[in-house]
Amino acid sequence: MTTAQAGTGRTITTDIPARLDRLPWSRWHWTIVIGLGTVWILDGLEVTVVGNIAGRLSEPGSGLPITSGEVTGLAAALYVAGACSGALFWGRLTDRFGRKRLFMITLAVYLAATALTAVSFETWWFFAFRFLTGFGIGGEYAAINSAIDELIPAHYRGRVDLAINGSFWVGAVFGSLLSILVLNEDILPANVGWRVTFALGAVLALVILLVRRHVPESPRWLLIHGRDDEAEEIVTSIERQVQDGRGAPLPEPAGEITIHQRRSVTFLEIARTVFADYRKRSVLGFSLFIGQAFLYNAITFGFGAILTKFYDIPADHTGYYFAVIAVGNFFGPLLLGRLFDTVGRRVMISGTYLLSGLLLFVTAWLFGQGSLNAATLTACWCVVLFFASAGASSAYLTVSEVFPMETRAMSIAFFYALGTAAGGISGPLLFADLTGTGRVGDTVLAFQIGATLMCLASLVAAALAVRAERRSLEDIAQPLTAVAAPAVARTGPEPGTATA
Repeated sequence: MTTAQAGTGRTITTDIPARLDRLPWSRWHWTIVIGLGTVWILDGLEVTVVGNIAGRLSEPGSGLPITSGEVTGLAAALYVAGACSGALFWGRLTDRFGRKRLFMITLAVYLAATALTAVSFETWWFFAFRFLTGFGIGGEYAAINSAIDELIPAHYRGRVDLAINGSFWVGAVFGSLLSILVLNEDILPANVGWRVTFALGAVLALVILLVRRHVPESPRWLLIHGRDDEAEEIVTSIERQVQDGRGAPLPEPAGEITIHQRRSVTFLEIARTVFADYRKRSVLGFSLFIGQAFLYNAITFGFGAILTKFYDIPADHTGYYFAVIAVGNFFGPLLLGRLFDTVGRRVMISGTYLLSGLLLFVTAWLFGQGSLNAATLTACWCVVLFFASAGASSAYLTVSEVFPMETRAMSIAFFYALGTAAGGISGPLLFADLTGTGRVGDTVLAFQIGATLMCLASLVAAALAVRAERRSLEDIAQPLTAVAAPAVARTGPEPGTATA
């Protein structure tokens, strides 16, 4: 690493990004995945549990004066509002003050808020801490995705990011089965069981927090913010751990980058970069997030109502059906993730979006013809969401890797807030009316709207998706602080130049 003085900061030439990208997979990388990635299980647990306990909370003797509609309506909206505002608030701080500081703080906010939800004694208390729980989770999306992409080698970044985002559905399965257990009054009293679900979420968060202490700050972030000595120390320690576990010398890094260090980047610079310099990539991110948000709402928002209205499935049995489609959602990113690093981002993103859209059109037609029962409809949803989940996870991957380092967390936060708001506000308003009428044609229309938006997003991805597979982050989007075009390492064959 070489250093020169320049203006208000130093200009340095470093090979640290190339050294991180050339590392083989190791036990150290599993520590990162466990410490950072498991938080999505908490999000899946939160969302699923609240829907499943709504009926119990509204019953006399629950210990809380609240209606089922308030739990799934106002409380859910407050959770969404908290997630959106938290993403934007913490995302800006993540770019400014570092990944580690913020992913510790946001998890602590979640832990405290969900624990305090468990001791709710009045409706206003429950509402307030549902908002704060979402506020913490929203911040996690920006801080965690930034850190993961900057610490995981380029060769594995796509599959790891997809698998981690897909782990939301592990939490959903766990939440579904947990609610069946703790809401059984033969096991726990009515005013205790629902509290246990939130308390267990807090316990799981505490375990993750303890593991997360060992995750270092992103060396890439340290470099840009004038802390290159710390970055060098961290990368040297990582290399030592990886080499000791491997028992063989590491491959030589290829390429360096020269940057002019700065303490901060203004919000105006971030906005100009995302919406002017990279406007095609912004259109791509917008399309991917809106498409997946509406598809998921088309299927899942009226999930229970469709099963009970059309197939006479008891309300307390819908959790079993939800667990089935949650499994499909998890295995999609897990099994298809490797192809995003080998076949490539453009083909896989556009392909998963198109396949899920077309399959949902087929499902809508079969449903409209009366050809499905509860089991076969759930099987169709499971197949649709196998592909849709991989596509939805790739939306998060895309916005976290196609914008410059200095804007990464804020870019994730913006598109996450946009997608969450569309899925959690406008989506339910639209699909509640369609799936709630009990008319087959209205439910078919709900499916068709979600399918159409996924197909349109597929076309956008086919035209604008960035070929980011196995490429260094600095190669995909040159840092704003770079003073020369980066010459960075590639861990696989040249995948082509980025579009947009």
